[in-house]
Amino acid sequence: MKETVISLSKMADRDFEGWGTSLCWWANRVGFSEKLTERSAALFFSSDGLGLNIMRYNIGGGDDPSHRHITRTDSDMPGWLTWNPTTGKRALDPEADKNQLRVLDAACKAAGSDAYVEAFSNSPPYFMTVSGCSSGHKNPRVTNIKKSCAADFARYLADVVEYLREKMEIPVKSLACMNEPFTPYWHAYSEKQEGCHVSPGKMQSLLLCETAAAMKNKGLDDIEITATDETNSRLQLIALRRLSPEAKAVISRVSTHTYEKATPKLRPYTDRMGLRLWMTETDWSNISGEDSGEMGAGLWLGEKIIEDLTVLSPCAWVIWQVMAGYISRREHKGRRDPEAIPDLKGGYWGTAFGDIDNEEIILTQKYYAFGQFTRYIRPGMRLIPLDSHSIAAVDRQNKHLVIVALNTKAQKQERRFTFSDSIPQSPVTGSHTCGTLADGDHWRELPPVACDKKGFTVTLAPNSISSFEVAYQVE
Repeated sequence: MKETVISLSKMADRDFEGWGTSLCWWANRVGFSEKLTERSAALFFSSDGLGLNIMRYNIGGGDDPSHRHITRTDSDMPGWLTWNPTTGKRALDPEADKNQLRVLDAACKAAGSDAYVEAFSNSPPYFMTVSGCSSGHKNPRVTNIKKSCAADFARYLADVVEYLREKMEIPVKSLACMNEPFTPYWHAYSEKQEGCHVSPGKMQSLLLCETAAAMKNKGLDDIEITATDETNSRLQLIALRRLSPEAKAVISRVSTHTYEKATPKLRPYTDRMGLRLWMTETDWSNISGEDSGEMGAGLWLGEKIIEDLTVLSPCAWVIWQVMAGYISRREHKGRRDPEAIPDLKGGYWGTAFGDIDNEEIILTQKYYAFGQFTRYIRPGMRLIPLDSHSIAAVDRQNKHLVIVALNTKAQKQERRFTFSDSIPQSPVTGSHTCGTLADGDHWRELPPVACDKKGFTVTLAPNSISSFEVAYQVE
């Protein structure tokens, strides 16, 4: 039997602010449908669903209207800013992004008072780029935004945020003006998406300073400017170190992605800067577990969450897209989706699939696996690292503790949780997810477990994720 010791003295020094997802590109794809919009808001953001409270709204740059290189049905994000090359006149057109905005509004209402909206950009509008394409420079290692357009781009972002806050009453609280800028991923005429390389140092610093100035000019200086959403925490640390003193002075939070194993060096650096750290994007089509079947994707996600929370101790954790695939027999903008979902015993991005033709959302065991974290570890709690297959969080005010534990083995596993500096109170309640979507368990309530003076013992089902809630008294 494996024993895990829980110590309140090891809790994080900052409150956990929540769980979230980017809205691009799925909201752009499903927002045409009122039914899909309302269903996704309920499944992903309400307390009866995943209870996500963070929405990352994508301010599209918008590509040259003559370009047809993107082949996905969801990722040709429209820009708000129209430009007439003959007259030089520009105008803001919120209607261009009506699908994503419809989902954003419904998501905020479902999340309630905890709703937190972050606006972010993948690329400037095409006419502010060097290549004339919002997917990147012809050389993906070269900055694609024109230096002369940095201030114009910042004003564009500020205009959109102002509209969201003032006209739509959307609770925008932060703005990221770059996304994975220090990478060679983004190249002109990409089949996939918008993107913009921005070299670390002077150019990233210029964009951050111009963005902060534009927000201040709009009277929006209460909105946090974040930096810099690099693809992994190693690059994030390099990019931060190269920022100018002026740029470091205008940022209010550091955001990183974790498409590689997280480095423990990042959090101490952000602490020295006096800034909070968020993990704002990750996912993959990986699996874990022994003969885990449909639980494989969810177990991988669980291990990834625990690794990120343990190594980085971020104040928020955001999946890339909570829904990343669709099925449809109909053509959309000259492009096609698959006509069937993939084998759920393999890996896949996201936690659900949109059935476009029938206006339904198809859930997976990865969705329910995610919920074993998001429904229990809530905003305002503080994380307590345990080990590679379990994490705890504590509500200090109500003396309430949560444990999420994974069993990636094909056999049952006994786990002992021992409290080193507090006394657990019976009963321990909880739920678990295991098995298949058709006949497995999905947030199934578990029988109460009694505590002794030091802790409690539970039996974890094979290839499962379990969540436990327990009250405690301080010794």
